Amino acid sequence: MTVSSICEAEEALQGQWPIGGAAAYRDARRLIGEAKDGSCSPAVAFAAFKAAAIDQHLLQPESGARHVRQRDINHRDDEADVP
Repeated sequence: MTVSSICEAEEALQGQWPIGGAAAYRDARRLIGEAKDGSCSPAVAFAAFKAAAIDQHLLQPESGARHVRQRDINHRDDEADVP
């Protein structure tokens, strides 16, 4: 799955993860929710999502298919783009 927005990250977190109770996974779910309601930066939430994916060995290497990157996040119109 390619994740290119906060909503897609939330959808990915609702799928099957090897360790759904892992701390990194729980942090990512919480921060993605906070990013959606505007109380957390999308960049922070994305970093937590990526950390959870790395922690559970779910992030594909760059040489494979296109993988999630911080700049792939779709930001709300009132937020600045992440470089």
